[in-house]
Amino acid sequence: MTKRLFDVAIAALGLLLLSPLILGAMLLVWAKDRHSPLYISRRVGRHGRSFHMVKIRSMVVAADRTGVSSTAATDLRITPIGHFIRRWKLDELTQLYNVLTGDMSLVGPRPNIANEVALYTPEQRKLLSGRPGITDFASIVFSDEAEILRDSDHPDQLYRDIIWPWKSELGLLYVRHRHLSLDLRLIFITAIAIFDRRRALRMLQPVLSRLGASPRVIAAAAREIDLRLLMQSGQ
Repeated sequence: MTKRLFDVAIAALGLLLLSPLILGAMLLVWAKDRHSPLYISRRVGRHGRSFHMVKIRSMVVAADRTGVSSTAATDLRITPIGHFIRRWKLDELTQLYNVLTGDMSLVGPRPNIANEVALYTPEQRKLLSGRPGITDFASIVFSDEAEILRDSDHPDQLYRDIIWPWKSELGLLYVRHRHLSLDLRLIFITAIAIFDRRRALRMLQPVLSRLGASPRVIAAAAREIDLRLLMQSGQ
């Protein structure tokens, strides 16, 4: 209940204070192609219930019909203004609305599409035990996800091979230890990550250690070792 009250209060305040920024970004997107500046995506939320997640559109219209879910930095579907919106995470701000409606939380594992959820292992389905969030450990660690996928001919497969295993581990760690104090820390580190990603990654290390994360997960979160090599070392 405390977490929910915190979510509602911060989401309402955030929408109020950030409304000029949100509206400005939406206007820039609309001016580019005269189509809706919002992208509504069906995602799987708490206990497997689907909901519509709201984002500011950073891609061309109907980009999701290409059948590719993951987005590389070189993805031609991203519009010029979309690169700017993604760089500063402006596309995520409208999800404060989803927090108000109760579909999402400020902090929690990121919501996934149904096709990806269908591939979850029994352990990974525990990620659906709470509300999905705007940010979490994985959002900070893989804020450069698009760069990891850069120039890949098969971004979805690369994502499943070297990003998703760590994302799920980090998400499950949060689920096991979710608490308002942890949420506050992750929100603060997320804000730092927008301007100084390396500092944010360093700040995560003691948090993960105190929560009992495995050495391999801590190493992956530091992002100082090639993720492919780290995956192979555990096989």
